[in-house]
Amino acid sequence: MQRPWNNLRTRVFPDHWSLLFGQIAFYSFVVIVLTGVVLSIFYEPSIETVVYNGPYIPLRGVPMSGALESTLKISFEVRGGLLVRQMHHWATLLMVAAMMLHLLRLFFTGGFRRPRRLSWLVAFGLLLAMLGAALTGTGLPDDMASGMSLAVTDGVLQATPFVGTWISSLVFGGEFPGNVIATFYPLHVIVLPVAILGLFVVLALLALKHGPAQYAGPGHTEDNVVGPSFKISAVKSFGLFCFVTAVTFLMGSTATINPVWLYGPADPANASAGVGPAWYLAFLDGSLRLAPPGWEFVLWGKTFTLAILVPVALCTLFLGLVAAYPFIEEWLTGDHADHNILDRPRFNPTRTGIGVAGMTFYGVLWAAASADTMAILFHLSVNTLLHAFQVLLFIGPPIAFLVTRHICTGLQDHDLDVAAHGIETGQIIRQADGGYVELHRPVTELRRRELTEGSEPTESTEVAVPAHK
Repeated sequence: MQRPWNNLRTRVFPDHWSLLFGQIAFYSFVVIVLTGVVLSIFYEPSIETVVYNGPYIPLRGVPMSGALESTLKISFEVRGGLLVRQMHHWATLLMVAAMMLHLLRLFFTGGFRRPRRLSWLVAFGLLLAMLGAALTGTGLPDDMASGMSLAVTDGVLQATPFVGTWISSLVFGGEFPGNVIATFYPLHVIVLPVAILGLFVVLALLALKHGPAQYAGPGHTEDNVVGPSFKISAVKSFGLFCFVTAVTFLMGSTATINPVWLYGPADPANASAGVGPAWYLAFLDGSLRLAPPGWEFVLWGKTFTLAILVPVALCTLFLGLVAAYPFIEEWLTGDHADHNILDRPRFNPTRTGIGVAGMTFYGVLWAAASADTMAILFHLSVNTLLHAFQVLLFIGPPIAFLVTRHICTGLQDHDLDVAAHGIETGQIIRQADGGYVELHRPVTELRRRELTEGSEPTESTEVAVPAHK
């Protein structure tokens, strides 16, 4: 049955905490836009060489680009400039993290099923646009850290067969390092923000069309949504915006991030130790590090570097499977019905196991990106760590899948046991025959339905409700 959601005055909204990640991502985006407008007033997207003569003494007299000089000016000379820079950066990290958690929540609860498959694709597209905005923003200061990131990007682009050199020249405006700021700046301040805003609007319209999904609970049915009214939800939403703004303000004012003055100007001939990619892009760098060295061949007079092509193809395949998963699951299960009640992850052990396996795959690549830093901190061999991560990349996801399935079935058995025998009270009594039993507190009928809905009884567990003493 299609539920009417056009009248906002009579509409109610579920308010479970896990449903707020999308709002947190949007409000972080609002903070990013507001701080970005302030930064754009003082930032100079120029690669013209100038000599720094500002208040930061260690860099005085050092030649650098106008972009880095303006970034240093924002940090040390503009009142509140460093706070705005750091709020902008922290809000970006918060936005990406919130969108990842939003997608994970949709996945593990089945929130991507009909009629919300398109919403899943839009949310996934939002994540990709956010990653693109974060990547283009990272290169704008033109410091050593961003220069190293761009050098890796150039290497990946040039390794692409046949068109790699052309793509690199297009992105960098010629031979690396070229004038990448001329490409990244309009993408970062206009194109990608407009795309992100448009995708947020599409996601909101789809939510209005299909109505909210909710967890099973008292009075929660496919056609009956339990939650606060629109006015109460609007007030709560505004409070959440204030909270997100306050958190980014607190982090921006107390925690230093992206200190470009410590790295100095970008220089293709130099590299900076201890600097890694942003955490949300670390899995790409980790995949490159795990590729065996010397993995290349010559064909048609051209050298094909598998040490770059295979990791990039593997990460692309992984992201493609994530985007297509709702359609793959529907095809495999044959479930074409609409679902407005969300699953508890334990009630679908296979899907939950697949999700944890994917997280393990991502986590191994993510951890491999910091193998050099881990080797220094723990006094280990970098090669030993990389070999360990290579092994984990293959055996980790299957083990995670099997362990997660086992945990889910165990949790189902526990829920069924509680539904059948009640909640343990810890009170032990002695019976007339000398035996001892523990008293159980019976559960309500609504709670019993919550515990058993979607689960399958095993042979050792019955859902019959016994008499309680």
